[in-house]
Amino acid sequence: MQTYGNPDVTYDYWAGNASVTNRSGRFIASHAAHTGMIAFGAGSNTLFELSRFDPSLPMGDQGLIFLPHLASIGIGFDEAGVWTGAGVLTIAIVHLILSMVYGAGGLMHAIYFPDDMQKSSVAQARKFKLEWDNPDNQTFILGHHLILFGIACAWFVEWARIHGIYDPAIGAVRQVNYNLDLSMIWERQVNFLTIDSLEDVMGGHAFLAFVEIIGGCFHAIAGSTKWEDKRLGSYDKLKGAGLLSAEGILSFSLAGIGWMAIVASFWVSQNTTVFPVEFYGEPLNRAFVVAPAFVDSIDYSNGIAPLGHSGRCWTANFHYIAGFFALQGHLWHALRAMGFNFKDIGAKLRSAPST
Repeated sequence: MQTYGNPDVTYDYWAGNASVTNRSGRFIASHAAHTGMIAFGAGSNTLFELSRFDPSLPMGDQGLIFLPHLASIGIGFDEAGVWTGAGVLTIAIVHLILSMVYGAGGLMHAIYFPDDMQKSSVAQARKFKLEWDNPDNQTFILGHHLILFGIACAWFVEWARIHGIYDPAIGAVRQVNYNLDLSMIWERQVNFLTIDSLEDVMGGHAFLAFVEIIGGCFHAIAGSTKWEDKRLGSYDKLKGAGLLSAEGILSFSLAGIGWMAIVASFWVSQNTTVFPVEFYGEPLNRAFVVAPAFVDSIDYSNGIAPLGHSGRCWTANFHYIAGFFALQGHLWHALRAMGFNFKDIGAKLRSAPST
């Protein structure tokens, strides 16, 4: 992390990223613990929403977030296609159990296992050490991430094909085969807000699964020490030489997360195929209050929706705000990774001549 030339720099308690900069074991511990927190949040909030769900009212009028996501992928319906909440309780409990498993894994990596994977007695574990300016090390880790993402996409495609997902056009769960039309997938990059075909949605996921798995295999092999004499090209500035660092990679991650969150906010605010009206409420209007925001197009104040907002409104605004701040974090850390000293700003302002 940027130390501004101070070899004995110390960080406050809130600068959590600094404590894992060169300690890959602690980095994994943080990842595992964070995953546990997410799993706990998903499980506990699903139980909370299930406890207050009123089956006599439309789901979209109740300001829910987790139940609509489950319903939209075909979970909670009986064989007749009627929402009963079947299986929702099981999914919530499984997430709570997994949160404890992930939490235990985080504690074990933080307390029991080595703080740096290079100290591990397991040869395979040592391959996942952190060498921020080593392109082979970084591309090896990136490759494994991409493969797992690709498997998750393929899993979703197979779930829709075998189990089925909710289709608002017919008001029921149906099996969906993917439409692997490359021209359609290319076009959907710019008009995804109006997508109205679940086959197209699954086609995009199938294509993404293929690209991520192939790309992951390429990166994992290219970063392997067994292929050093067959490396493609040289490590130059175009490929990040001099920019790869803990802070630089953090900035890349924040950029990706921020962009995905903002895209998701616009998608959930308008699309009614992937986010059905019966589960999320009516599409939103865009407005400028204190800052750009999404507002409900109908009045939910007379229902049981929390604070009178639909689940679509909550989801869209949260993603937009989180994405906005993630992009600010990207700019901050990217500038620091390039050597910009923010402390110079105050000094230059104090030394500026007054007029």
